[in-house]
Amino acid sequence: MFGDLSHPFDATEFEVESRAEFDVHLAKRSLAGLIVLGLRLDEDPPDFTGVDVSGTFFVGCELASAEVEVDLIRRGAQLIPPFDARPYPTHPALLYTPDDLAFGFAEDGFAGMFDTRVYQHFLEHGGAAPDLREAIAQRLHDAGVDNALGKALAAWIDAHGTQGAVGIMGGHAEPRGSDAYRMAATLAHRLAAAGRLIVTGGGPGVMEAANLGAYFATRSEAELAVAIDKLAPTPDFRDHDPFTAAALAVRAEFPVPDAAAGDVVGRLTHGGLALPTWLYGHEPANLFAGQIGKYFSNAVREDSILRLSRGGIVFAPGWAGTVQEVFQAATKTFYRTDGPSGAFVFLGVAHWAQLPVEALLRPLLARSPHGDQSDLIVVTDSLDEAMAALSASPGA
Repeated sequence: MFGDLSHPFDATEFEVESRAEFDVHLAKRSLAGLIVLGLRLDEDPPDFTGVDVSGTFFVGCELASAEVEVDLIRRGAQLIPPFDARPYPTHPALLYTPDDLAFGFAEDGFAGMFDTRVYQHFLEHGGAAPDLREAIAQRLHDAGVDNALGKALAAWIDAHGTQGAVGIMGGHAEPRGSDAYRMAATLAHRLAAAGRLIVTGGGPGVMEAANLGAYFATRSEAELAVAIDKLAPTPDFRDHDPFTAAALAVRAEFPVPDAAAGDVVGRLTHGGLALPTWLYGHEPANLFAGQIGKYFSNAVREDSILRLSRGGIVFAPGWAGTVQEVFQAATKTFYRTDGPSGAFVFLGVAHWAQLPVEALLRPLLARSPHGDQSDLIVVTDSLDEAMAALSASPGA
């Protein structure tokens, strides 16, 4: 649970996230300046005698005794101990996987799985207004997710270059099997097959469709259509148990290739990236993303999605939440807060005719201090037109 630790070494020079990597440094008798994240050092306790621990930062590690902790501090280490009695890791070193979030479903159904238990804890401890102890624990968790996200993206860039990630937004209530669901899944499939990283908000509806399309990146569109047909009889995420069971059944029938399942880049290739939040924990995180950065803070999560989606953003049909994201993205594009922006592709001409976002955006982006950017806006029912616009985006 909590990520795949079968690959013990990553590219971060100063962060230690596995016991194997820790033991290599221990054998050199120096941990000086390193950050040791979330290790069980109370099991087969290491011998710190004579080891340089000056400036070593132990974050969320279990140590053998209070005496060991005191000794390390006296010799120059810094310790942030793990928080007790919480159902989530306060110092996660890795992003979540679908298996992590669904852990417990086989035995206890939706109510007993990890994702749901964390959401219930969140509600019971004040929701968006937690007490100070809970707030600190949540902030530490989200900082760990931020750190893990940065490393995952660095690994993706090493493998694929700076080719722009594409965000796909849209309504969380869009039922499985609908035209909008199929369109979002098919577009994401084509983008992922072309080597683009798909980024979503990680919820159901259009977000699930997009991660599902990316999950099938190395399979055919015909197989993707079969999967959607298998999901369609359970269209509503509020029917939690059958909705979740159907997703797990599709994953079991169409598994990620073994060579990709144990590697962060492989997982991102097969499913893309999802950034959901427990603030909206009544919307179950979809189980088709390859890597999942689930946050307590919705503000951090929303900013991260838009900041990463520099290769263009697709807005499938959606309402208040999607419209909010449209104008958050427009503000970033207007000021180039995160650099040049890709296309704003609005899928569904009839839907977006009901909401005057195009009429508002075109004159707004035309007045950008970085020049007229109104040509970024594309409203279409054509997947080919959407692909062409996104292929012309920065980094594409």
